[in-house]
Amino acid sequence: MSDRFNTKGSGQRRPGPHQRRTEKSSGGPSATSVAGSRASPARVQKGGPGLPRTSNKDKGPKAEGRAADAQYRAHAAPPAKRHGLRAGAQPTSGDDGEATVVVGSHGLARLQAGHTWVYQTDVTAHPALTGGAQVRVVDERGWFIGKAFYGKESQIALRLLTREEEPIDEAFFVRRLERAIKLREQFRPDPDRKFATRLVHGEADGLPGLVVDRYADCLSIQTLTEATELRREALTDLLQKLLSPRAIVERNDVKVRAHEGLPLVKRVLRGAIDKPVEYREGDVLLQADLLEGQKTGAFLDQAENHVEASRYAFGRALDVFSYMGGFALQLAKHATSVLAIDQSEKALEAAVLAAAHSAAQNRDGTAKKLTVKAVNAFDFLKDAVDEGEKYDTIVLDPPAFAKNRGTLEPALRGYKEINLRALQLLSSGGVLITCSCSFHVDDALFEKTVLSAAADAGRTVQVVERRGAGRDHPTLLGVPETRYLKCLILRVL
Repeated sequence: MSDRFNTKGSGQRRPGPHQRRTEKSSGGPSATSVAGSRASPARVQKGGPGLPRTSNKDKGPKAEGRAADAQYRAHAAPPAKRHGLRAGAQPTSGDDGEATVVVGSHGLARLQAGHTWVYQTDVTAHPALTGGAQVRVVDERGWFIGKAFYGKESQIALRLLTREEEPIDEAFFVRRLERAIKLREQFRPDPDRKFATRLVHGEADGLPGLVVDRYADCLSIQTLTEATELRREALTDLLQKLLSPRAIVERNDVKVRAHEGLPLVKRVLRGAIDKPVEYREGDVLLQADLLEGQKTGAFLDQAENHVEASRYAFGRALDVFSYMGGFALQLAKHATSVLAIDQSEKALEAAVLAAAHSAAQNRDGTAKKLTVKAVNAFDFLKDAVDEGEKYDTIVLDPPAFAKNRGTLEPALRGYKEINLRALQLLSSGGVLITCSCSFHVDDALFEKTVLSAAADAGRTVQVVERRGAGRDHPTLLGVPETRYLKCLILRVL
């Protein structure tokens, strides 16, 4: 069987596991499925190298074996180097249409395993290709793999958009946006625009590099890659047409943009906004400062966990790393008292104001239950244990201790310490809601760390729930980076 190469990527698919390539009696190759349907053959690259056709007729089994072995070695040759392809597929600049980028064997295996990223070391692109371009992706033999955003500055060279042969035009983005919005409307209908939700979650919604959060009737967006930054105005226009928000805020002041060679920016793109936006989280009324608040205004990935925590709260409650009181205000609905701990006085002031405002609107006494204390969480927990304090409900929601693999060891020590102290502080039958938003600490490692803390504390712990980010933050199978938040709801026996 001979290999054929296509320098520009004809759009013919690489055979899947249900397909095989066969030789027709006339000598030409074709892709034939089990059902017998036939795809058009890939074009032969003019003047390009290829495997010579070897006839094994009348040469005997040894000759056939040698020929098959030679053909296998040629097919399984090492991937092309970044600036010197050994195979026939060649990258193009896109001057004559959509640019073509070639992925090596490692990048191809990654894509076939379900991931959507390919790193620079696994990609060969034309030197003239600019960052942010949408490109055709082919393997070293010219088989079409999909279409992707190309990044020139980032270590991630390709972010896959589709595995289909389809145009990446305005209609494509409208379909993706509508699909993402429809999912949220199915499980969290909000016709009156009173709540907050993530409408677009980057790769998990097929729109890599784009984040769109809605706070009541306002949107807060992030364009985190060269590609989405180039299309920021066009995407903003589409969001305005689809959702008619009162205002659209750009929160591109996150460090990840520096890896893409992009400036840090925050501003109002559409409409006007001059004060924090009110929104509901369950029965609690909150406020988000879309220009100055954390992330896009608040921690929406924990919203469902905030509400769920209130179901388990009782007695004396402690919220550690409280920030603006997302957990604390929910705990106050059922606990007799709540102490919120955070190092930021400004964040705790916002929590107190939110509690008073929510209590006034709901006409309940939750605000009276809340006390705040600006202090280092590690110091507070140690002192509380030394003083013999006891709590019935404790929440641990720290920032990401492990920013990268190099900080994993100290991060695990930090997670163990705070969980050890919390378990020492819990009364019998008490509830611990413990979280980690460190991607480098996966579910198994986090549970192992908490178990080690329980063993050191001499406590037997029951797992009541294993949770993650809310449903508006879906994950993508094959892309573990989309799953980062862990939340365990535990009870001490």
